[in-house]
Amino acid sequence: MKLSQVKLLLPSMDVLQFKLENGTMVPAHFHITEVGMVSKHYIDCGGTIRKEKMVNFQLWYANDITHQLKPEKLLEIIELSEIKLGVEDQEIEVEYQAETIGKYGLAFDGTNFILLNKKTACLAEDQCGIPTKQKINLKELTVLNTNSCTPGSKCC
Repeated sequence: MKLSQVKLLLPSMDVLQFKLENGTMVPAHFHITEVGMVSKHYIDCGGTIRKEKMVNFQLWYANDITHQLKPEKLLEIIELSEIKLGVEDQEIEVEYQAETIGKYGLAFDGTNFILLNKKTACLAEDQCGIPTKQKINLKELTVLNTNSCTPGSKCC
């Protein structure tokens, strides 16, 4: 989800809520302690130089359960980050403390912002010897056991 999409959603929201992809809610008294622009300049295992930019939100909560971040306050923080830091309209990555700091993508389900699990991947599979997955047409598979169930055989 891009920053512009979040900015469009915030004015119509009464409550700001985040939840993990598994359905666990982030405690309502969380704070967004950072909004910033992150740049990543790196080389992958195949030797390709890459650059990425993303907007970073850091979610944090502690024992202060009497405060809750309001949607309009987050919008103010975002607008200030655009003015003062030059934050661009990029995809958002959320840092959230679990067992360690986790990095999540962001989506919206109509009510809550969803922290989407991120995965690592080899970006140069063709250059570092990782076999590529082959698609198999199911019609081309032959049945190895003629005693197995087939559609219409009433065996199941």
